[in-house]
Amino acid sequence: MDFIEKIQDIAQRIPKQIDHIHTEEATKSAFVMPFIKALGFDVFNPLEVIPEYVADVGTKKGEKVDYAIKIDDKIALLVECKWCGADLDQCHASQLYRYFACTDARFAILTNGIYYKFFSDLDEKNRMDERPFFEFNLSTFDDEKVVELKKFTKSAFNLDNILTTASDLKYTGAIKQFFADELNNPSVEFVKFFASRAYSGRLTQPVVEQFSDIVKRATSQVIRDKVNNRLKSALDADQDEGAPAIENQNPPGDASPEAEPEQENDSGIVTTDEEIDAFNIVRAIGREVVDVSRINMRDRASYCGVLLDDNNRKPICRFHFNTKQKYLGLLQQKAEEKVAIEDLNDIFKYTERIKATINEYLTQG
Repeated sequence: MDFIEKIQDIAQRIPKQIDHIHTEEATKSAFVMPFIKALGFDVFNPLEVIPEYVADVGTKKGEKVDYAIKIDDKIALLVECKWCGADLDQCHASQLYRYFACTDARFAILTNGIYYKFFSDLDEKNRMDERPFFEFNLSTFDDEKVVELKKFTKSAFNLDNILTTASDLKYTGAIKQFFADELNNPSVEFVKFFASRAYSGRLTQPVVEQFSDIVKRATSQVIRDKVNNRLKSALDADQDEGAPAIENQNPPGDASPEAEPEQENDSGIVTTDEEIDAFNIVRAIGREVVDVSRINMRDRASYCGVLLDDNNRKPICRFHFNTKQKYLGLLQQKAEEKVAIEDLNDIFKYTERIKATINEYLTQG
């Protein structure tokens, strides 16, 4: 197995095992140790992976970090684990902070076995940063994330290269988050920045309030146009390859008990630009495993559905965009899981799950 296959194998275990894991120790055995092993380290060799690592700090005696990982006989990574049901945003990495300064480690990981937060000392040497420079989620990772994670494998580990990357990742991530927050809820400063370049009058409070909605719509439209151009290029390239068109059909048997009740579009159902854009994103994802002409959309009163072969027994995903908080409905064995999304680009985070759903139907015939 190559690296990506090892990570995918661990990720596929999560939905099958998570309901049976109730302790931190079980989390380590089921998820964390296989993850460390996937990085190329021998979890049963204490010369590489030291469990329950003890490093007395000041008056603190006998405290332990769950794992210390050694490279070239020096501690390179500290790993602190929590139960897989723990919210890492609410967890304090106090032991990691203390041990970081008194070991050779330049990196530390806080994990619940599913979500991994990578820390370094970019702000002040030998003092672990409060914010992670890289985060990896086993349930929603993409190819770009795997490329970054691979730098922490035993065979690829290079301290200087990772530190350079870590700095870029940390500040790029912070700017992306800032920009995403501004797009969703523009600040006065953000609105004034754009308004001052489009409006020649005084930026009074009423003018700023008026421009707040304008800026939000305009920036969203720019992003939507870029996404559409990217998707159009991808779909045009697919057509240029000469892939045979497959006529959409409704296979007989849709009226079986498993089929959803049909809801015909009427004048009361409006397909929005966002739903069309989201549909095009799913088509761009799906084209990697199936001809795009087989991916179809049906809009309904409560959601907009994406289907394989226009067959309502083969739902790929659903868009719940009728409320302030948007949700993407992911399907697995026809069971739906709603995940909140802030931006249509978030759909790309679920590329592997969408492709897996399509492949499920393809293997069924």
